Amino acid sequence: MKLKIFTIFLYLLCFNNISKANFDIDAKTAILQDYLSGKILYEKEADMSIYPASMTKIMTTIIAFDLIKKGDLSLDDKFIISENAWRLSQSGYSSMFIMVNDEVTVENLLKGIIIVSGNDACVALAEGIAGSEDEFAIMMTSKAIEIGMENTNFSNSSGINDPDNYSTVRDILIMSNYLIKNYPEFYEMYKEKEFTWSRTGGDPITQGNRNPLLYKNFGADGIKTGYLAVEQYSLASTIKRKERRLIAVGSGFQSKSSRSKQSAKLLTYGLTNFDTIRLFGKNEEIGYINIWQGKQKNVPVYIQNDIYKTIPKARKKYLKAVINYEGPVHAPIKKNDVIGKLKIYYKDEFIEEHDLLAFKDVKRLNIFARIISSINFLIWGDV
Repeated sequence: MKLKIFTIFLYLLCFNNISKANFDIDAKTAILQDYLSGKILYEKEADMSIYPASMTKIMTTIIAFDLIKKGDLSLDDKFIISENAWRLSQSGYSSMFIMVNDEVTVENLLKGIIIVSGNDACVALAEGIAGSEDEFAIMMTSKAIEIGMENTNFSNSSGINDPDNYSTVRDILIMSNYLIKNYPEFYEMYKEKEFTWSRTGGDPITQGNRNPLLYKNFGADGIKTGYLAVEQYSLASTIKRKERRLIAVGSGFQSKSSRSKQSAKLLTYGLTNFDTIRLFGKNEEIGYINIWQGKQKNVPVYIQNDIYKTIPKARKKYLKAVINYEGPVHAPIKKNDVIGKLKIYYKDEFIEEHDLLAFKDVKRLNIFARIISSINFLIWGDV
């Protein structure tokens, strides 16, 4: 059999030369990613170990969201507040100001964590779910390992200073991606700008979201700030413009102002210097593969996932998609059989490949028709 190679599309993309070759931000460590394509657009010491501070709380909410999706927890469930949780509201930490023996819903605790960064809410949720914060931290670390956070360990639910509570901005990026992808209905909480808590025995308390980018006309919709004296200021942030989303994580900013300005600068860099293109869609026909001795001479093929590529706007670039298969492919073919590869090239350099699946069944010809087909092939050299 000879190798058949068919070019499906050739993308010629012309961009203005506006990228900055020496771009940098004032942070100890940072990373920027296009959400749809997964392309890393910028990184600076992205695997350096950091204390994630309140960015830890992203995983605290993931554990709760996971249990809610599984039906093991409800937003309406109530947890009784322990003295241990209440004590954090009295010690100068960020707090939603819960009271001992209050019965607080899971929804209010989540908003107290997400919007006002309440450490007391973290402990209350952790104790309510796992019985103790230590046990909850084990759940957090287990989930981190499950989703590919290779350089992370959680020792508490809030991110207060502990040498055993560590991560990297790359791992925080992985966690942020996981949150946005898997819990879109709950992620909406992350863009709420304020939360009013009607506490027992006191006036309602309204506090604003700690994320400074939410208050800019910028398209930001999350996710979490952090601060520790030993680590300085940190921020996991994201913006969405139409269908495109960028996620940035930075740590070691010198001040609140720097955290806001430098994070906005990083996200803006991604928007103005790169475009993300949808090459092919999930389950849509993208071409045909020839079939040998089948009742149809060819079969349409598709891929199982959307393909997005992020391309710099610096100069003319080429994206090329090529169907590769050893063929013609012999019938019979069953729907969803893998019968070829879609290979993606950028400036003639191979980037990646994806399985091509048959869109439908192709039955084999009967024996008489197969004989005729073979004779035609010997005479005419065609299938």
